[in-house]
Amino acid sequence: MFLDPSWRVLVVGDGDFSFSAALAERFPPRYLCATIYDSVATLASKYGEQYRLQLLQAQTSFPVQVLTEFDVTDPQQWQTLAANHQQFDLIIFQFPLVPGFTSKAEFEAHGRIDSNLRNRRLLHQFLLHSQKFGLNPDGAGLIYISSKEVKPYSEWDIEHSLHLKTDLQFLGKMPFSFEQFPGYQMRNVDRDKFVRDTASFTYVWQLDLCLQAIPAALAISLQANAPEIETDLPYCELCQAGPFHSQQEQRDHHASKRHLKMQGFHQRWLEDLGLFEAEVNE
Repeated sequence: MFLDPSWRVLVVGDGDFSFSAALAERFPPRYLCATIYDSVATLASKYGEQYRLQLLQAQTSFPVQVLTEFDVTDPQQWQTLAANHQQFDLIIFQFPLVPGFTSKAEFEAHGRIDSNLRNRRLLHQFLLHSQKFGLNPDGAGLIYISSKEVKPYSEWDIEHSLHLKTDLQFLGKMPFSFEQFPGYQMRNVDRDKFVRDTASFTYVWQLDLCLQAIPAALAISLQANAPEIETDLPYCELCQAGPFHSQQEQRDHHASKRHLKMQGFHQRWLEDLGLFEAEVNE
């Protein structure tokens, strides 16, 4: 993950604050605002307060703000940050995941919305609010979302469809290494357990109208991880499969369970956004 020490950085949904604490220690930015969804009492009962206290201690070295009960889906909370002249060069969301339903009754009560659509909605709202309220239009204008290369994360089509109907452009992805942030471990949602390290990437967006060029080191990292695709051959972006060297190979893929599942997710997402396939492909 590339971090510039001159940036003002906002971290949202940090679970136990361990990522923000590691960032503050290893890569202190010009200003850091670290947030979690839980209250202080819930944080203490689930994970303990080690990293929150570590961040408070870091305030003696550089400007750090620590916020609890910050809901990334609530525009009023984002507006409060903006009203206090708190806008950022970079906004980071580490390994977001909406908790699953614990029963069929809970699923029915929430409109029978499956977890794939719920997670896409969460990330889309995060991108919209970051764009509208969180990013400084005169700054670097960057958003990072770190995620894993396994299900269910790999079924959200992070690269291509989450920024639809926003003023953001997707720049690419770079590997995320937990070793870069000693002490940080990804937490399970709503459980006091750690998640096993697997292949992970940080996905990067920038405001369309941002006047600042991205730093050269970031550009190099993104270019190094760009997929090598034979552009004259068909390729399936939804499944990140191909290129296909024959029509039969392409037909076989389109008839596969994997593709049909991803196409179903994609179609429901476009309908949720009020879009149609033709509009997206124009």
